[in-house]
Amino acid sequence: MPKRTWSEETAKDRIKARIADVKTVTIKDYVRTMSLEAIPTGVAYRVDGVHLYIDILNIDDMLNITAVEGETCHKRTLRFLNQHYRAVRDILQDVEAIEVDFHNQRLHAVFAKPYDDETARIHKAVATAQLIRDVLKKTGDDGSDPLPAAKTRVGIDSGKALAVNNGRRSSREPLFLGNPANQAAKRAGGEAEGIFMTNTARKVVGWDEVLDVDATALTAAQIEESEDAADLPVTVDEVVEQWEEDLADHPIGAFSFSRHTPPFRTIDLQVLTPGNSRRQEGTSIYGDIDNFTKYVTARVDNDDDAKNVVKTLHVLRSELDSVLFDDFAGKKVRFIGDCIHGIVVEGTSQTTDDDETAKNALLCAAAMRSSFNLAMTEMKAEGIDAGDLGLAVGLEHGIMSVTRLGMKGERVRCCISRSVLASEDEQRRCNGRQTAMGPELYDHAPAAFQTLFDESRRRSDFDYAAANDALNPKPESQKSAGTGASLLRPATSAAAAAGFTFNKAAAQPSRNVGGFS
Repeated sequence: MPKRTWSEETAKDRIKARIADVKTVTIKDYVRTMSLEAIPTGVAYRVDGVHLYIDILNIDDMLNITAVEGETCHKRTLRFLNQHYRAVRDILQDVEAIEVDFHNQRLHAVFAKPYDDETARIHKAVATAQLIRDVLKKTGDDGSDPLPAAKTRVGIDSGKALAVNNGRRSSREPLFLGNPANQAAKRAGGEAEGIFMTNTARKVVGWDEVLDVDATALTAAQIEESEDAADLPVTVDEVVEQWEEDLADHPIGAFSFSRHTPPFRTIDLQVLTPGNSRRQEGTSIYGDIDNFTKYVTARVDNDDDAKNVVKTLHVLRSELDSVLFDDFAGKKVRFIGDCIHGIVVEGTSQTTDDDETAKNALLCAAAMRSSFNLAMTEMKAEGIDAGDLGLAVGLEHGIMSVTRLGMKGERVRCCISRSVLASEDEQRRCNGRQTAMGPELYDHAPAAFQTLFDESRRRSDFDYAAANDALNPKPESQKSAGTGASLLRPATSAAAAAGFTFNKAAAQPSRNVGGFS
């Protein structure tokens, strides 16, 4: 059982093993005969394609439909996401696009076909984006408790990216690294609805460049031009009819929640379904590799340089996952590009120990930074060009729901709540040396960490040594503080002695904190 501590020696041994995993790396150019499923660890495909990101803008509205973040708003939000995921999945299959990831409210897809025709690929992506937007406006109302239409923003870019294996153990799928994926994601990040495309992609199809790509959506005429050029094999009405038949044959079913006995390390995400979902307080952690897109873009065209990208990503992500899972008994929900999303909880089958969860989550974040820095040092010692990368970490505490959406045999993991969205926002306000926490986590954090982070709730260079120094001050500081007790100790709980079980009682928060219930 993990003791919620970090050891430099243990981390160094893991990192060396991960470096050995990718001693030999092969870079291949993607061709029509290749499959991107189950890409081996030491292989990457260079793919020339169009990247499309779709962000559902009103997910916050769904989560805040009630003043208290109770079961009602979580059930409605999950039903909302589930319906839209199933509709979008059908569309991507119909147009032969590659579904890369569906992370809560955000979709990433890639168009590699038609091969050797970038203009046609871009028109196809634009037409598909509009088809998805039109369909999602019609898939909200499914009965007595109608859901709102999805408000969407789309980002599109085109170019070369590296496709690698995204994950370990049971979560393997393709991941695309490079500037077009990043630029498409950035264009999707905004408040206004519409389809937003980079000047790089606009130039390919012969459209004028614009001064502000984030404020200039494609016009109706441009979208119509793409629809005519792409001539997609399905229409809005056909997709909606197919979606309705799919729902009738394979109903979503009611969402039902129970608690998971801490820690989250023991939760089996593969068995979760709408009727077998988890809901309880916990801390959400986002760790994003800063400067990674620039690092990849400078190396994607050269095989030797690209090999270093594959090695660096494998070592860094594997070690971040190990810190979360092995050292602090947390659970990786998924890798999102060069970012890891994880969850941590301490307590019993009936209640969450909010203070202990907050402390160990922050220690986990500190250990992630120490392991990250150690991995960068070890890779450079091995002659791996790891560039000038950093780690931005964001955390927030609150009630969260964990489940899987979609149909049996092809479900996707989902962890959603106000605190999950807030933890990602906290990560976004950090540079590669910073860690930030949300206000709820700050309230439960040890006083030493509150002082260290101050009212900004953000700190540079918060590694394991800094955390240890804060929790275990030197004798002079101890005298002035009036205590010599150490807070940096292994977590304990009744759950550890009792074993790990699933409580089938309806999940409720342990107590009313900050409006959560």
